[in-house]
Formats: sequence, structure tokens, C-alpha cells
Amino acid sequence: MIPDFLLQQTLLRFPEFQQESITATLIEKGGSDRKFYRLHIGPRKTQILVHYGHLREENRHYVEVANFLKSQSLHVPEIHHHDPNQGLIWMQDLGEQDLWSIRHEPASIRLPHYERVLEQIALLHQVPVSRAGNLSLPLPFDSALYRWEQNYFFDHCLTRHFGLKVDLADFPALADIADELAELPRVLLHRDFQSQNILIHSQATWMIDFQGMRLGLPHYDLASLLYDPYVDFDPAERSQLLSYYQNTIANDDPDFEHVFRLCALQRLMQALGAYGFLGHTQNKPDFLRHIPAALASLRKVADSIPSLGALHPLLNRISA
Repeated sequence: MIPDFLLQQTLLRFPEFQQESITATLIEKGGSDRKFYRLHIGPRKTQILVHYGHLREENRHYVEVANFLKSQSLHVPEIHHHDPNQGLIWMQDLGEQDLWSIRHEPASIRLPHYERVLEQIALLHQVPVSRAGNLSLPLPFDSALYRWEQNYFFDHCLTRHFGLKVDLADFPALADIADELAELPRVLLHRDFQSQNILIHSQATWMIDFQGMRLGLPHYDLASLLYDPYVDFDPAERSQLLSYYQNTIANDDPDFEHVFRLCALQRLMQALGAYGFLGHTQNKPDFLRHIPAALASLRKVADSIPSLGALHPLLNRISA
């Protein structure tokens, strides 16, 4: 049943629903602090209702970002109504099928959807940054944010989960990577571009959970998708899709794959830190089961970056 407060607020905004029976299904949504409901309005209509708190600043900007992305012809849900005081958003229901739900399908079924969403993210990456000048975006990726991701991994995964006493300062190669990435040109990026944030609707792919959009490297979005710990990727498929993106944007940068590997290292450390934080600090132990897959990917990526030095034996140790 939909909570009375949410039902009242819905009828206040959509008085035409008064004559319809309204029921709701709670949608479980990962580690988010928001609550998602699928509203069933009569026999045919549905909407998604989001109830968010005000502790995370980016939650308040979801609608602003959604409207901007739609203005750039990107596939995102249509916003029907937003009440920022109550923290309520009513928006288009794009269904339940996401990229994660087709992870076991043959490549002939999966890969075309990945190609479609790579076309979408390429469009975002090519939007002139100046067009987003009036948006309230989070701080951009810089050396400090990359170092924060690394420290997140050390604190919540290595120390909290594996019980290791390690200090990020003892791995200077990671500081060099943060500085190297921070010097590269930035674009608008999704920031959490993974399989559960990409819906399949009407034969097209649609992006959701983009409220963390900020300036950063396009390679980071690609790493989020192609090294998604929730999906077991074949290396040949990953290489094929990476090339598809490069062809889409006509990119022939010889350092592209090198930067992609560095961003994959960053993204996987961020994901592992998040799993440790959510699993232990937030008491959501289901997230801990994703650590082995993410750690295995992190090891493979690290093996392709010889300069990491002492990080290699550390990753081998915790994997064993």
C-alpha cells in the first residue's frame, strides 16, 4: 500500500486521478537513501514516485539535471512534477528491464543494447561544457577527488573489510595517477554509469540516477559500464565496445586505452570502498558479496599498470 501521505500528495498534484484506484509497489534501489514507488493508477497508467531526503545535496538536483539532459536530446525519464520542499518527484515509468537483467543473454542480444547506450553517453560527453553553466553540479573530478576515491577503498575495503593496516601514503604511485588524470580535459559525465542505471524501454536505452553528473573524464563513465562488478564481461566484448565508443566519437587518441585503464582502477576502488561502507557501516551486508568480483577486476586492471609497484602484492594477498 502507498503511504497515506504520498497518496494525498499525489492526488493533490494530479486531481484527475481521484476516480482511479491507486496502488503502489516499493522498488528496491541499491544503496540509495531514496525511496522509489511504482504507482499503478487504474488499469493502465503508471508513474514512478521518488521520495528523497535532504542529507545528500545531489538529490535535490535530479530534476534540474533531468531537464537539462532532455533538452540535449538524451534519453532520460520525463519529469511530471517536482516538490522540492517535500522531496517528491513524479516521473515517467520506463519499466523494470535494465542492462543488468539481460546479463546472461547471448551477446547477440546484449551487445546491441550496450552499443545504443554508448551512443547516448557519447552524446553527453560531446555536449559543450558551457551549456551546463547554470546547473548546480557537484565538484568536478580533480586530484583531490581521485585521492578521496583511493582513500575510500583503503578505509572501507582494505582496512574495514579485510582488516589490513595500510596507509595510502605508502603507495605514491596512486598519487601520481590522481595527478595525471586531473591534468586531462574534462567533459560532462554521468558519474554512476553502470548496468542498473540503464533501462531498456521501447527498443531504446535510457539513463537514470544521473544526479551526480559532474565534470570528469569520459573514460570514467566507460570504465563504470565495462568494468561493472554486477556483470561478468568477456574481455573481447569489453574491447569491442570500447572500440565502438571510440569510433562513435571519432577518437584516435593513442593514450585512450591507457587513460581508460587508470579510470577503471579508480572506479573499481570507489566501488569496493562503497561495498565496504554500505556492507559494514550502513549494515547492508548484501553489498559485501560483490567484493570478490570487483576485486578480481581490480587485480586484472592493476596487472596492466606496472607502475603501481607495491599495490600488486597487496591485491594478490587479499585475493588469496
